[in-house]
Formats: sequence, C-alpha cells, structure tokens
Amino acid sequence: MTVLSQTIGMPIATAVQQLRCSPQLPRYVQEFESLLAAERARRERFYAEMAEDQKVEFINGEVFMHSPARLRHVTVVRNLSTLLDIYVSRHTLGYVGHEKMLVTLTRNDYEPDVVYFGPAKAQTLLPDQMKFPAPDLVVEVLSPSTVENDRGIKFVDYAAHGVVEYWIVDPDAEVVEQYVLQDERYELRMKSQTGILQSAVVSGFAVSVRALFDETEKLAAVQTLMADG
Repeated sequence: MTVLSQTIGMPIATAVQQLRCSPQLPRYVQEFESLLAAERARRERFYAEMAEDQKVEFINGEVFMHSPARLRHVTVVRNLSTLLDIYVSRHTLGYVGHEKMLVTLTRNDYEPDVVYFGPAKAQTLLPDQMKFPAPDLVVEVLSPSTVENDRGIKFVDYAAHGVVEYWIVDPDAEVVEQYVLQDERYELRMKSQTGILQSAVVSGFAVSVRALFDETEKLAAVQTLMADG
C-alpha cells in the first residue's frame, strides 16, 4: 500500500503530514499538478458548453447529465421550496433557490434541488450571477441516477465547504434525513417519515415531514406559515 493510498479519507492536516514524510512527494505533486491542469481545462469547457435547459454537474473531472425527473421527485422539490420560500420571504431571512442554481465549490459544480442562503450570503448575490457559493442549507432529493453522489461525494464536499445543514430526501420511502455540521463533519439529527422537521439554520422554520409528500399536509402547512406573524 502506497503512502498516497493511505491518505484517502484522512483529515487534511494528517494527510499532508503523511505526504511530507514520503520520498515520493515530488512525484506525487507532479502527478497532481498534471491531473488538476487537465481537469481545469475540462471544467472551462463544461462552463462554455452547458445550456440553460440542461441539469448538469461537474464532479471530480467528469460531467454528469441528469435525465428528466419523475413526478414524485418534482413534487417534493416543489413542496419544500414553496414552504421554505414562503417562510424565508415573510421573515426576510435570505434567499431560497432550486435546481438550476450552479453551486461552484473548489473542485466541483453541483445543481442541488433546493438551496438556502442566509441573510449575509443573500446580500452578496447579484441578478446576473450564474455561479453561486456554498449555501447555508442544501437539500438533495434522491433519484436512481444521483443517489451515489448525493450520499457520497456531495456529503463530503458540502461539509468541507461549510454547508451547515444538509437534507437528503427519499421520495420513494418518503423519508427525510437531516444532517447538521459538527466539527467539519455531518451528524444525523433526524431521520423520519413523520414528525416535525426543524431547521438548524433557517431561524424558526419548522414544518411537518408529511407536508413534503402529501398535498393536503402541504396546504395545511402553507396556511400555518402564512398565518405566522
């Protein structure tokens, strides 16, 4: 096993220390520089070629094009973004976006299903902006083609870039998983089909889990949010 393979999954400081002590460090650096240079060129092509009518992401040097979403997926995204936007707008708490907002992180570009930027970040957003920083809250609604990345690289990447809260929604099982950042890692706060989902970063926002999946529950939640002074 090489020093490089041993560093996979380590905290950054530990991995750097391991590599510093390796006699192969110059070769590793040269290989990394070559890899990243080629990746940067592919990323620039990605930016130039992506179209507004496509949902595409750039992950670890590869372009991922997503197929059209199923109705249950679209329904969950619509319900959650509606409820969150009503609350955030009424209380002037920032900005809620969905799907076609390209979140550009250090290495990768994602188009999450729902994002929330708190007041501080929302004030920096511009009308013609097309690339966005790490949000305060990200929601990914699982689909067969995205589940591996949603639970894998995105789970690690969002945490590494300070996304304080990450929700993973399974539209088939009708389950919500709520993760909150603790010491640069996500900790599971809630996993349920029922009950109240209370945000850690959207101050005061709490909604029935069922409202994400059931039209009657969603309408009741809308009425509650609209009546909330």
